[in-house]
Amino acid sequence: MTQTIPVPHGLPMQRNAGPFDPPREITALREARPVSPMIFPDGHEGWLVTGYDAVRQLMADTRFSSRQDIGVVHVPYETPGMPAPTEPSPPLPGLFVAMDPPDHTRLRRKLIGAFTVKRMKQLEDHIIELTERQLDEMARLPQPVDLVQAFALPVPSLVICELLGVPYEDRANFQANSAQFLVKDQTLEEKMAAFGSMNAYLAELVTHKRTSPGADLLSDLARDDDLSIEELTGIAFLLLLAGHETTANMLALGTFALLEHPEQLAELHADPELVPDAVEELMRYLSVADIFYRYATEDIELGGETIPEGSTVVVSLLAANRDPHRFADPDTLDLHRKARGHLSFGHGIHQCLGQQLARIEMRAGFAGLLRRFPTLRLAVPAEEVQLRTDMNIYGVHELPVTWTASD
Repeated sequence: MTQTIPVPHGLPMQRNAGPFDPPREITALREARPVSPMIFPDGHEGWLVTGYDAVRQLMADTRFSSRQDIGVVHVPYETPGMPAPTEPSPPLPGLFVAMDPPDHTRLRRKLIGAFTVKRMKQLEDHIIELTERQLDEMARLPQPVDLVQAFALPVPSLVICELLGVPYEDRANFQANSAQFLVKDQTLEEKMAAFGSMNAYLAELVTHKRTSPGADLLSDLARDDDLSIEELTGIAFLLLLAGHETTANMLALGTFALLEHPEQLAELHADPELVPDAVEELMRYLSVADIFYRYATEDIELGGETIPEGSTVVVSLLAANRDPHRFADPDTLDLHRKARGHLSFGHGIHQCLGQQLARIEMRAGFAGLLRRFPTLRLAVPAEEVQLRTDMNIYGVHELPVTWTASD
């Protein structure tokens, strides 16, 4: 007999099944109705998609638009400080994740060469070197250490700054602004102030690169006269934000998950060759970039349901990555699992451009951290670790850790 559960009012947000698992209500909904209607806080009748097959199909179908300037995209959770959207958002130049073809195609094509597997492999030794240097610094700090500030955030920030040609000494400013930009419940003024500050900084930077280019990705793009300064600035914003926030949260939350699964951690210590598979499984299991939005440009059939034109559709990658129809025993962290096919980097035309870079950083990060600090452990009870449930990219705000001095 098919389980029936009521249509949710708003997106369930509370991590009530544990720090690494989807909210219980979302898991139950996926089993009962993987493409489900959902009533949004502003009264909009939209949809929530949680099943693996349906999510994959939706992300490959460009009739589910990524643009926010063709219709109102409704927010599925309460944001008391933010006015409910009543009209489409104006398009932002360069932000190709919020575009459809042909605009998306034109901008993304200019970046593909910079992120090829071959080019990323050439960077690998340097990324390992940066990682080792950061571990040396961490080893000198008095314990306990916040792994976020000492390791998880600096490593991807160093890499993306170097790749883009952003001065690393400016990191405090852009890290603070990007973190503020990702806060869920804030006023529109606070969000736009953070965005405006980053935008002004990056506009000045790309303008300088247009007149005095260097040997970096933004300089390469600045040499392209087809791109306006506004588009260059938007691209820089996107790459800088995505390039350090997602990987930083994966390194910190992934370490927390390993420390909470000591039998899996022991297997990784015993067999460092397991690291690439472990990275894929941690990506699947944690899915730090979980919630995405699409706008239905026409009536579309999905998973046996008809999604009407004008609907805001919310996608949960975490729920999809935990779908038992795709992954056996999906709520178990199993580093021997072949988790390829997970959706943590998205799917379709918007699949993450920097996924090879992220994989290399995570492999270097987890391998280096576990080798250098074999006795690494939490310095506080697990329930005291502060989770980023208030942010648009999940993770931990801090991860206090300690280790035996002889490491």
